[in-house]
Amino acid sequence: MDTNQLHTARTKILEQLSQIIVGQEEVIDELLIALFCQAHAILEGVPGLAKTLLVSTLSQTLNLSFNRIQFTPDLMPGDITGTDIIEEDRTTGKRNYRFIEGPLFANTVLADEINRTPPKTQAALLEAMQERQVSAGRVRHLLPSPFFVLATQNPIEQEGTYALPEAQQDRFMFKILVKYPNFQEEFEIARRTTSNLAMDVQPVLEAEEIFAIQRMVREVPISDHLIRFTLALVRQTRVGEADVPDFVTENLSWGAGPRAVQFLLLGAKARALLQGRSHVTVEDVQKLAFPVLRHRLALNFTAESEGKTTDEIIARLLEETPSRENELLNHPRLRKMFL
Repeated sequence: MDTNQLHTARTKILEQLSQIIVGQEEVIDELLIALFCQAHAILEGVPGLAKTLLVSTLSQTLNLSFNRIQFTPDLMPGDITGTDIIEEDRTTGKRNYRFIEGPLFANTVLADEINRTPPKTQAALLEAMQERQVSAGRVRHLLPSPFFVLATQNPIEQEGTYALPEAQQDRFMFKILVKYPNFQEEFEIARRTTSNLAMDVQPVLEAEEIFAIQRMVREVPISDHLIRFTLALVRQTRVGEADVPDFVTENLSWGAGPRAVQFLLLGAKARALLQGRSHVTVEDVQKLAFPVLRHRLALNFTAESEGKTTDEIIARLLEETPSRENELLNHPRLRKMFL
C-alpha cells in the first residue's frame, strides 16, 4: 500500500462514518493516527456526543472486533481480563483449569467512563496496553492483533470518580477532546436520529492492511531538524531543567517524558501519510502537540486556581519555539540544548 492508497482509504473511511457520524473529522483523524501508530487514546467529552457510537462504527469500517466495557465502582480486574475456572473432564474425572476470556479480548476495546472504577481495576489494563497480553496465574494469554484501547471520560462529573494515575495516562498516545457540534451538524444529527433512515457501514480496511500501514508509518523518513524541534518542545515542559521558560516553571508541577517525543514523531509520520504525503512537516508536529501533551502536563496549584489549562501552556510553547532550523539552533535560550 502506497501513500496515495492510504489517503484514499482515509477518504473511504470518512465516507462510511459520515453515514452515522456527523462532523468530528479531526477526532476521527486522531483516532486513525493512534491506530496506525499501534497506540491507544482517551476521548474526553460530555455525555451524548456519540463517543461510543463513533468507536463502534470505526471498528466496522476497519472490519475489527469490538467490545465495550462499562467501568463501574464494583468492577473487578477479572471482569475485564477474564479468569480461570475449574472444569471436570467427565471421561477421566480429572479437574483442570480453563481460562475464560474477558471482554478485553477484542481488536477494539472501549473502556467507557474509565475513571469510574477504582485504581485496582484501572491497573488491570496496564499489561494489556503495554504488552498486548493478559497474565492469569503463570500463563500469558496473547490479545488479538491489532489491539486498540479507547477510554472515555466525562469532564464535568467528578463525584464517585477515580483519577487515572499519571503512569497510566502516559500509556495513552492521545487525549482527544470531543466537542459540541456546530448548529448545522446538530441540525443534521436531529434530522437523522428522529427518522427511519437506514445506514449500512461497509468495511474499508482488513487487519492485514492495518499491519501494513503500521509498518509503513515507521518507514517514513524524518529530518534531524524535526527531531530537534520535537525534543525542544517537550524538554521545555520539564520543570527544574535548564532552559525551561519562566511561564512553565510558574504554571506546571512536572512535564512530559520521552514517550511524548516518541508519540509526537510517530503521530507526525502517520498524519503525513493520511494526508497523502511521504514527508513530515513542522505543522504535523505542531498539530499533534495538543492531544499528545495535554494529559502529560500537570498544572500546579497556582495555575489551577487561576483557571488555566494545559492547552494554554502548549499554545504558548508553540509560539515561543522557533520552527525554522536556523532560528531554533540560534535561539538564545534553546541553543545550549543542542550542544
